[in-house]
Amino acid sequence: MKTVRVGTRNSPLAMKQTMIVLDLLKEAHGDFPVEIVPMTTKGDQMLSVSLSKIGGKGLFINEVEQALLKGSIDFAVHSLKDMPAKVADSLTLAAIPERSDPADCLIFREASSVAELPNTARIGTSSLRREFQMKNLREDIQVESIRGNVGTRLKRMEEQGLDGIVLAVAGLKRLNWFADPTHPYHILTCEQCIPAVGQGALAVECRSQDQAMNDFLRPIDDLSTRRLVMEERAFLAMLNGNCDIPIGAYAVQKQNGYHFSGFLGDKELQQSFTKSIVVQELVGVGKQVAADLLNEMDQASR
Repeated sequence: MKTVRVGTRNSPLAMKQTMIVLDLLKEAHGDFPVEIVPMTTKGDQMLSVSLSKIGGKGLFINEVEQALLKGSIDFAVHSLKDMPAKVADSLTLAAIPERSDPADCLIFREASSVAELPNTARIGTSSLRREFQMKNLREDIQVESIRGNVGTRLKRMEEQGLDGIVLAVAGLKRLNWFADPTHPYHILTCEQCIPAVGQGALAVECRSQDQAMNDFLRPIDDLSTRRLVMEERAFLAMLNGNCDIPIGAYAVQKQNGYHFSGFLGDKELQQSFTKSIVVQELVGVGKQVAADLLNEMDQASR
């Protein structure tokens, strides 16, 4: 077999996620020759500017996707939450492995709970979705923009004297942070803070026409995860969402049916809207909840 070239962002978490995917592929196929091609994206370089001002989530994947389209790599590994609602032409999400924990984690600098945070506590996050929901958690919280990888954000929390930062549980787990946490923390429930679309899931992307690579990646695709996150992505597409709109969605299967929660914030109104429903049929629920939230936002703006 020829050497398989896999592209990824050049960050500790992205590299770890790539190794997770490669381990799954080796379980399915046995050992195979592989070359990891790390890349630095514009999103990684421009850390002093919020994503909403420089082009949104696509800045974390554009360079990697260009390498795919040029044929210099065979497939790419992304965090699904970084993927725009529409996949680039000629590319496809060939595999979405089983999802990790989708929740968010509030890491404290000194406090040990939300209640112990000081008045007007300063919480760091680059996500408008998290910003709105932190204020719903406690009205007095002040949100400050902070970007970078996990280590960078933890360091900036100390340097800037922030009272806390919000990070994805899945990333912290993949980096084994919880094995020896450096600060007190509180894992927010998916009701307290509805996750980003696809949060906790990985996306393995390749060229649509590369049938051999699609076949190679298919064994690590988790059908249950795919069905759930695709409804979340349908919600995202319906709202034409990117980093400039506070959006969250989470679909999960439970004993009594499929639970779907959607979150939509309005920066002008400074209001947020949520809806949670239980359905027996999953297909179409993402668009339904998105339409309901848009209608609710429209009524609020009148």
